[in-house]
Amino acid sequence: MSHEVFDRVAEYYDAARPGYPDGVYDAVASLCEMSLEGAVVVDVGAGTGISTRGLLARGARVTAIDPGERMLARLVSHAARPGVVVGDGNMLPLREGVADLVCYAQSWHWLRPADSIAEAVRVLRPGGVLAAWWNTVDLGATPDDAQGTGADWLVAFERRLAASCPAYWGPALPQWRVPQVARAMGEAGLSVQEAWIHWVRRISVDDMLLDLRSHAFVASLGDEAATAVVVRERDELRKAAPDGELEVPMRVYLAMARTPEDGDG
Repeated sequence: MSHEVFDRVAEYYDAARPGYPDGVYDAVASLCEMSLEGAVVVDVGAGTGISTRGLLARGARVTAIDPGERMLARLVSHAARPGVVVGDGNMLPLREGVADLVCYAQSWHWLRPADSIAEAVRVLRPGGVLAAWWNTVDLGATPDDAQGTGADWLVAFERRLAASCPAYWGPALPQWRVPQVARAMGEAGLSVQEAWIHWVRRISVDDMLLDLRSHAFVASLGDEAATAVVVRERDELRKAAPDGELEVPMRVYLAMARTPEDGDG
């Protein structure tokens, strides 16, 4: 999917996409034995800066890279102190060995697997950490995560989207799996750690509809069809939440790997 699609919906993305729970950043720090305070971080596919802001808040020194100029403009409007570079995660515009952490928040699946991992390894210092994570709605237990919780209204919501949006790719589809970043890391010779972090998102129906507008599978429908989907879902979500407030079960999939230290095999 072209970054132009996300540039078109940058305002919706910025307004309503969810952040990441503290447990994600804690897991990166603890499972990889690395403090984010003072760490040099490259946030690839940074978009409007959701992960960038989380990293900055923990004291990291962040360079945000994204191909979308409008997305990055939103990032700059919110986040103090990031370095910002318009660039491609398949060919990072950085020198070798400059980063403690290269991360992909909700972005690695848009890249070429082998090229992106090779570029991350090139940019990392020896012993540096590569991490990728994704927020997904929690529709219940799947082969990837046996602890899912789910909610009936949310299952119905995702199934309607799957039926009406040809580009939909998500947990309502039986063949859906999390992006295979752990496999790509392993094929690059890295030892991978994985984790699931569960949380609950509290959001108004209106903001849920803005979030829906930000997804590529809706944006790719074109304005008229996308608006029809949003109008339909407004009515359906108001039935599910008469007070206008939703509790959305969420889970984050996280995969991490450390590059060899100098002198390691």
